[in-house]
Amino acid sequence: MTYCRSTLLVGLSLGFAFSLARGQASHDAPSNAQLSNPEIERKVDALLKQMTLGEKIGQLVQYSATEAHPEKPAGDSTAALNVNPPSPGGIDSYALAQKGELGSMLNTVGQSLTNHFQHAAVDNTRLHIPLLFGADVIHGFRTIFPVPLATASSWDPALVTELAHMAAIEARTAGVSWFYSPMVDIARDARWGRCTEGAGEDPFLGSAIARAYIRGYQGDSLSAPGAVAASVKHFAAYGAAEAGREYNTTDMSELQLRQVYLPPYHAAVEAGAATVMSAFNSLNGVPASANPFLLQTVLRDEWGFDGLVVSDYTSVLELNHHGIALDAAAASEKALIAGVDIDMMSHYFDAELPALVKSGRVPMSVVDEAVRRVLRVKFALGLFDHPFTEGKEVTGAVAEHRPLARQAAEESFVLLQNNPAPEGALLPLAKTTKKIALIGPLADDANDMVGAWSGANNFGDVRTLRATMAERAQQSGATFTQREPRSPALRTPGSPRLLPPH
Repeated sequence: MTYCRSTLLVGLSLGFAFSLARGQASHDAPSNAQLSNPEIERKVDALLKQMTLGEKIGQLVQYSATEAHPEKPAGDSTAALNVNPPSPGGIDSYALAQKGELGSMLNTVGQSLTNHFQHAAVDNTRLHIPLLFGADVIHGFRTIFPVPLATASSWDPALVTELAHMAAIEARTAGVSWFYSPMVDIARDARWGRCTEGAGEDPFLGSAIARAYIRGYQGDSLSAPGAVAASVKHFAAYGAAEAGREYNTTDMSELQLRQVYLPPYHAAVEAGAATVMSAFNSLNGVPASANPFLLQTVLRDEWGFDGLVVSDYTSVLELNHHGIALDAAAASEKALIAGVDIDMMSHYFDAELPALVKSGRVPMSVVDEAVRRVLRVKFALGLFDHPFTEGKEVTGAVAEHRPLARQAAEESFVLLQNNPAPEGALLPLAKTTKKIALIGPLADDANDMVGAWSGANNFGDVRTLRATMAERAQQSGATFTQREPRSPALRTPGSPRLLPPH
């Protein structure tokens, strides 16, 4: 008994020592060498010394485009993505850009629109610090390819890398240099509606796919014309939220966290991911966006992550809802000190940090380090040298990119069986097929054809299944029919009602 206990204690001690050594080794070797480039660091130091507190805090806030600027896109324009609401009431993002008090923008897309804001930030401010434009580009920008869950089903990381690079090339022509992707959350509860954005339930596959996205988005150099900075999300364990409910809590052992849920994030960081997005969920009682264990101990100390951390959409504000902060000031203090560098859309950092710094609740050194991380990414992307987007903008699906999207669709098909009796294999459809029937409402729905979080697609580029099948049937002489969906009024009593997407 004594021997067993001693062996256990020795084993635990060695394990603890190994953990510390591993963390130190990772910290000595930054995850992205471009962000630790000595030349970039000298430029960051020189710029940081010139910045006022207001200018520093400006780098830590992010808003979308508002109506308060002279180039508001038309309602049917594809210049801006409309997947998120506009900025909070009273926030004029254009005015902030003109004062040098805006660091980045989300889902503000299109060459004319992004250049318009960029000119405000670069031409009208004394330090000429460019904006960083990020967008939810999950599975294609203008040319849409299958959702991540489908492409992961191909078990083809090289294909995923090609697809990611294709999206990056298209997006850079529209002023976007930062993708809120890949989502690498392990998802084992089908009730969680965001399963479609990830690679499923397996940490090995998830890690391989995570690395593939980083290679495709960032390439060999962030400053290359066809490269974007990736934002790995949602850190961490968002896919394990209780009952699959958005914004909910996650409760798990550290063993399960490290063996199952963290590996894909770690793989992405090791591959050089430039940014990470903190999650909505709490982890064992502490919200991820104010969790020093996740954002400091694991991400920075153990893994050596040297990029920036951006909050998820208003997740700093959500700290109030989680109950660990009673007001905006406390939420801002907890989030920034824990390791969140950019406050996405909460209107907390810009409103609260000036007083928090002056009172001493938030040290200036913490603000400086957060600003340093943001500036590193901007310098690495080459935005200081080339802040404006030039050349021909990609505004629709690219014909040369369609074959790759088609290959992805073909490789992502997953069939439980392909031998319906008595005819034999169903797919591919035989040329001798005489009757084709499409059943269900999705057969002629362009919106559902492109899938969730479908970038900046134009619906005019979409070919629905019904349109294509009808054309094929006409060519082959087959009979084509479509069964229209039943009216909601004719639902079977007691059957579940479909809710609109969140």
